[in-house]
Amino acid sequence: MIKYISILRGINVGGKKVIKMDALRKMYENLGFQNVTTYIQSGNVIFKGDDTEITQITEKISLQIEKDFGFGVPVIVFTIEDLKEMINQNPFVNDSNKDISHLHVTFLSSEINSANKNGIKGKKQDGEEVCISEKAIYLYCPKGYSKTKLTNTFIENTLGVTATTRNWKTTTKLLQIADQIE
Repeated sequence: MIKYISILRGINVGGKKVIKMDALRKMYENLGFQNVTTYIQSGNVIFKGDDTEITQITEKISLQIEKDFGFGVPVIVFTIEDLKEMINQNPFVNDSNKDISHLHVTFLSSEINSANKNGIKGKKQDGEEVCISEKAIYLYCPKGYSKTKLTNTFIENTLGVTATTRNWKTTTKLLQIADQIE
């Protein structure tokens, strides 16, 4: 079985699109996934499955969320190997001048057109740094993520892909949990 991580965008924010993690975990189990674990209330789910086609897994989860909870949410799915690679590629994590509490990873649903990358970099504000890889965008936001203009919506509109952001602590915790499930 393959270990997967799925991250949902825009649930349990401001009392909208509310999904209890127990109900979400049960939904994944009903879809046939195993060792389902959730982390915090923002829709981070670690699980094992036999499927190998990520687009099919993503579609299956998305359709079931809409059916069970009555609304659609963007879902991004990747393997534990993908997550390890994304963590290892973060160019800011080993810079002792950077406070890791200001590091964020924007996960992308698919590879992006390189021609649009300049639009992202042009939006950064003073002190911010951004690095774009195939599967993720690494952000350093020293004034806080809530102050950046490099939001999920901006990134999605600029790149034409679904995106959702997690802070560095959550990102590394997802890998830790995935490593521990049998």
